[in-house]
Amino acid sequence: MSIKENIENIKKRIKEAAERSGRNEEDIVLIGVTKTVDTDIMKEAIKFGIDNIGENRVQEMKKKYEDISENLNWHMIGHLQSNKVKYIIDKVSLIHSLDRMSLAKELEKRAEQHNITVNSLIQVNIAEEESKFGLKGEEVIPFIENILKFERINIKGLMTIAPFDENPENVRYVFRQLKGLAKDIEAKGYSKIEMKYLSMGMTNDFEVAIEEGSNMVRIGTGIFGKRTY
Repeated sequence: MSIKENIENIKKRIKEAAERSGRNEEDIVLIGVTKTVDTDIMKEAIKFGIDNIGENRVQEMKKKYEDISENLNWHMIGHLQSNKVKYIIDKVSLIHSLDRMSLAKELEKRAEQHNITVNSLIQVNIAEEESKFGLKGEEVIPFIENILKFERINIKGLMTIAPFDENPENVRYVFRQLKGLAKDIEAKGYSKIEMKYLSMGMTNDFEVAIEEGSNMVRIGTGIFGKRTY
């Protein structure tokens, strides 16, 4: 299928999953994940309505940001090294991978230098996979209580990556637990801490994620096809 057809297919499935969970498709943000995708192909996706772009690597985001003039929302969805923050702090709309205090300190420092605030999601490793980054579920609330002192960081929600499974039903619990954690955080009534976004769900499991409360899905293969890294 063409990129246009892929996008239409994903949007149709988002709509159906949203309806199953009593929501509208407009409630769900579709992020096109463009890791290793060249700018010509990206521009085709942008033409067909993809205006949220997700990148895993700082250098790739920086280059594409400079090469593409369209008005887009750029999302850093990969692990973010503290020493790379300075390259994207003034370019990124939302960082999905805040997972440690050293990164928070660097974000605060660089945001202050640019006189901006930075929107972030806290990455949570619900399944506690050793191969993935993120805080354990029980670490999130203490982490938030430490984050409150930073004036330049706006926490907008949570992000998780479920283990890959051919049957997405097997990872439904991951999404359900993240939603439950978000509710627990909301109940605390912290100032400056929003649970506006739950970034969960990728090509193989986004429908289940939406059914469990996701309102931000990260789709790469479903739009651009399989890529070799």
